[in-house]
Amino acid sequence: MIEVKNLYKIYYRGENEVQALKNVSLSIKEGEFVAITGPSGSGKSTFMNILGCLDKLTFGEYILDGVSIQERTEKELSKLRNSRIGFVFQSFNLIPRVSALKNVELPLFYARKTKNQRRERALELLEKVGLSDRVNHMPNEMSGGQTQRVAIARALTNEPSIILADEPTGNLDSKSGSDIMNILKKLNDEGVTVIIVTHELEITQKCKRTIIFKDGELVQDKLTSC
Repeated sequence: MIEVKNLYKIYYRGENEVQALKNVSLSIKEGEFVAITGPSGSGKSTFMNILGCLDKLTFGEYILDGVSIQERTEKELSKLRNSRIGFVFQSFNLIPRVSALKNVELPLFYARKTKNQRRERALELLEKVGLSDRVNHMPNEMSGGQTQRVAIARALTNEPSIILADEPTGNLDSKSGSDIMNILKKLNDEGVTVIIVTHELEITQKCKRTIIFKDGELVQDKLTSC
């Protein structure tokens, strides 16, 4: 599903050159449950952004489902993100002034679904993440764990084959974090490829594979006993 070959990401700040990623090569098969970890500044979030087509590599090659990503236009990348990839962020990224239902419906609006189609799909997904009793609540009326579950429901609206989760438990207590990981594991059991960026050892131990970055380089790639 995902293949990265000799990937470099370089940022230019004036006359200075910063290598965020250096010669990274790996592949991720359909249906894997992967943790990407490493210290702050190791390049893991940059790598996640490239996998999600939110940022472009500088050198190398990124192939997604047989398609070379660096040759795609911005319009093509946007279409790919909307149809193939669901994003879950540490900060939730929900619209604060609308309900859980409306937050989940939003991607379906941009996908030009009818009002009834949007509502039916959003209700289905909120029930899937255990929030059928919170559909009309605003984000500030819910706990952090509930808010993240809304974000996961929103990420699933267009039936993505890949979920990219950047520190999805970072703002949550241990119980809520465990609940979120159980939801992600269940999605993986259903066939969704799940890739999590995390600095938490406990989270990596719940994934089936751990990829470790340090100073922009891939230093370890191992299967995890879970």
